[in-house]
Amino acid sequence: MPIKIPHGLPAWDALQRENIFVMDESRAVSQDIRPLRLLVLNLMPTKITTETQLMRLLSNTPLQIELVLLRTISHRSQNTPEEHMEAFYRTFDEVRNDRFDGLIITGAPVENLGFEEVDYWEELCGIMNWSKSSVFSTLHICWAAQAGLYHHYGVPKYALPEKRSGVFLHDNLMPEHPLMRGFDEQFWAPHSRHTEVRAEDIEATGKLEILASSKEAGVYIVSSKKRRLFYVMGHSEYDTGTLGEEYRRDLLRGMDPHVPDHYYPEDDPSGQPRNIWRAHAHLLFSNWLNYFVYQNTPYDLSRLKSVDEE
Repeated sequence: MPIKIPHGLPAWDALQRENIFVMDESRAVSQDIRPLRLLVLNLMPTKITTETQLMRLLSNTPLQIELVLLRTISHRSQNTPEEHMEAFYRTFDEVRNDRFDGLIITGAPVENLGFEEVDYWEELCGIMNWSKSSVFSTLHICWAAQAGLYHHYGVPKYALPEKRSGVFLHDNLMPEHPLMRGFDEQFWAPHSRHTEVRAEDIEATGKLEILASSKEAGVYIVSSKKRRLFYVMGHSEYDTGTLGEEYRRDLLRGMDPHVPDHYYPEDDPSGQPRNIWRAHAHLLFSNWLNYFVYQNTPYDLSRLKSVDEE
């Protein structure tokens, strides 16, 4: 939330240089407040688990949020009861005439397919195109981050020799960027994926910035230079036991997965993992909500400009 201080206070200039949102009494009196409208396109198979993980992070701010859950119509969930989907999810046709402050597009277990092979690819492209003029800021997670980079910028993905699963140490490459405010110089975050994007392809676009990266796991957080589109390659929203559940699931499927890196004590899967990424997960989502949704979205969403117009 912004901090209200007298305009002449010496701290005013210093805080503004640090991109900290300050306001004086006159702006505070005139400020209009309304709930932030967030749309979540949930592509994960365990939708109820993902809903809970995201809502836990989104609720950890003083901001009032109105959340709308979105489903695809070109793919039906096999792991979530249809009654749940019918009761709580809307389709794109039901929201296409609305506007939103923010959009989150989750990961999906389709990384081994080419983008165009995914059965809902055309529908997803339509939603991503629509979001450029109907949503102020979009946060893409894991596979959706790769899909968004490919769709908007032509950045390819590459297959990995084996699944990249574990909790990895990352470098904060742009601590001055508002999304990275408060992040340690190095921090941990989970990854769970079969493919990757590469820094040289991202840099070649001239339109993107890499905010965080890992020597082991590669690129982690990417921002458009216009600061309205964000791409997170990992799963900071994961609960403590999520990587372990995926590991055991893959074992039961006979996939012979390797033990998630830096996850279990002494890499022993009989041990109890510790959550060493929770604080930065909350920080990532609160920074996105505060600096790129709350502070920048027009109060009247009908005045929303397209990303391409800025």
